[in-house]
Amino acid sequence: MPFARLATATTPTCHIGLGLAAVGRPGYINLGRDEDLGENRSVETLRTRTHELLDAAYVQGVRYFDVARSYGRSEEFLADWLEKNPRIDDVVVGSKWGYTYTADWTTDADRHEVKDHGVRTYDRQRAETADLLGERLDLYQIHSVTPESPALTDKELHARLAEAAAQGTTIGFSTSGPAQADAIRAALAVTVDGEPLFRTVQSTYNALETSAAPALAEAHDAGLTVIVKEGMANGRLAGPHAPDALRAVAEETSLGCDAVALALVLRQPWAGVVLSGAATTGQLASNLHAAVVDLDDEQLSRLEPLVEEPQVYWERRGQLPWH
Repeated sequence: MPFARLATATTPTCHIGLGLAAVGRPGYINLGRDEDLGENRSVETLRTRTHELLDAAYVQGVRYFDVARSYGRSEEFLADWLEKNPRIDDVVVGSKWGYTYTADWTTDADRHEVKDHGVRTYDRQRAETADLLGERLDLYQIHSVTPESPALTDKELHARLAEAAAQGTTIGFSTSGPAQADAIRAALAVTVDGEPLFRTVQSTYNALETSAAPALAEAHDAGLTVIVKEGMANGRLAGPHAPDALRAVAEETSLGCDAVALALVLRQPWAGVVLSGAATTGQLASNLHAAVVDLDDEQLSRLEPLVEEPQVYWERRGQLPWH
């Protein structure tokens, strides 16, 4: 398991990862994106920004980097950075397949990505990822599994994934939608030759959306590494948009709303890696303060009412515009 490397790390931030969804393409659904990126979102501008973020993350102790085929040129940007830093050999690299990026480097495309969990898409995207990341790829995940996903029942696909696992690539899956818990439990039951196929799960969990917690605890108990994404709820928990209760607790800690929001996730006993989706080095530095936030029971109780019903949360997420 590549994540065993993190077990020996000693920095407070080693269990915070950096996801490149927000900087690998010009358009995304995070709130405040116009202020974060400005108008110049050329390939080279975002490549430079990504490399600056990776530099800052590594220096501050981050050791997991997360990309995907559908995150524009995120794999390419990360591969470039790894090539420029050949002495860096203690990071864990994860990518995802299952969505194809279709926006052609625009922010106003009718469709920004197309989902397909079939074997042909896996074969094509696995080759594309291999061309860019080669042996630096540690983890390959099925992107956004839902209970109805054919990836849960396709035996041919399972055989392909098991073959990749036998060759040294850890196989995982990510989830999305209001039925994340059902998807996680279904994936835990997938086996090949009597052995569990998946060794990691990446799911949405934050102060507003906690419904996957029991299933993630089960996954952790089953030996999977749990990666948490969208801990900032696509910007809804960032300072300018944060609920009053979160703002109040953040003021008491003298840290940002983002640090408190991510600290809520880090304190979960099943959380192995919590992703920062920072788009600026300033945001990253603020996010990393989550590792030192200490919340008391009274503060935690004041944040509990922020939880939304899963259907409500995911409906609102689905209405966020691509910026």
